[in-house]
Amino acid sequence: MRFRHRLLLVLFLSALPLAAQAQQTKPIGFPDAPGRDVTLQLCFQCHGDGMWRDYRQDRRGWEGALYRMVGRGALWTEDEINAMAGYLAATYGPQAGKASK
Repeated sequence: MRFRHRLLLVLFLSALPLAAQAQQTKPIGFPDAPGRDVTLQLCFQCHGDGMWRDYRQDRRGWEGALYRMVGRGALWTEDEINAMAGYLAATYGPQAGKASK
C-alpha cells in the first residue's frame, strides 16, 4: 500500500510542470486588439481555440452567444461582454472570414 501511494505521488508531482506549461501556452490565431485579453481569460476557461474559426458572426450574434454563456453560468459583467463581443466581431466576424479565404 505504501508503494502505491508513493507511486501516485511521484506521478502527480511529475505532471505538475506539464499542467503549468499548458496554461502558459498562448492560443494561435488571436490577434492583439482591444478585448483580446478578456476574451482569452474568460472564454478559455471552458473552450479551446478552435471554437471561433468557423463560427463567424457579427457583433449582435456574438453578444447573443455570450449571453447564452451567462445563462449557463458564466459570471461576466456587461463591460466584459461588450469587450468580448467587439473583439470577436472584429476578429471572427463575417467579413473577417471572407478576408482570410
